[in-house]
Amino acid sequence: MSSIYDIPLRTLAGDPATLAEHRGKALLVVNVASKCGLTPQYEGLERLHKRYADRGFTVLGFPCNQFGGQEPGSSEEIATFCSATYGVTFPLYEKADVNGAGRQPLYTELTRTADADGEAGDIQWNFEKFLIAPDGTVAARFRPRTDPEAPEVVSAIESLLP
Repeated sequence: MSSIYDIPLRTLAGDPATLAEHRGKALLVVNVASKCGLTPQYEGLERLHKRYADRGFTVLGFPCNQFGGQEPGSSEEIATFCSATYGVTFPLYEKADVNGAGRQPLYTELTRTADADGEAGDIQWNFEKFLIAPDGTVAARFRPRTDPEAPEVVSAIESLLP
């Protein structure tokens, strides 16, 4: 595999996909869940998505049920929940494991990146965020409790945009 853009993915609807359609954009990749104490972060993620979309930015959500079974729903249930509850318009992908032997290959690449404290490795919980630069490199990693609209996240996003 030559880059993260080549890793096979599936959309929430089950269609084959890759990140190639987002090449040249800044991306915020987030493992999401519908029944988590951090689920209200969907609001901030959607605001970021709308605020910077015209500057070449998008949020990408990857539902994950590995943390406390907090994403038990089907793809259809997840799509309905995100749209009806939080007005989510950013792309969502197929439910994925982000840790362990069945880890989605995208997350194998992402978890090699250290956070601000120099820690790489496994995802800690739902809503861990990875900022990908327009060239496909991982620019930053933000742990789950970091609000999507925290100053450090916003400034990192803005530093990558025209």
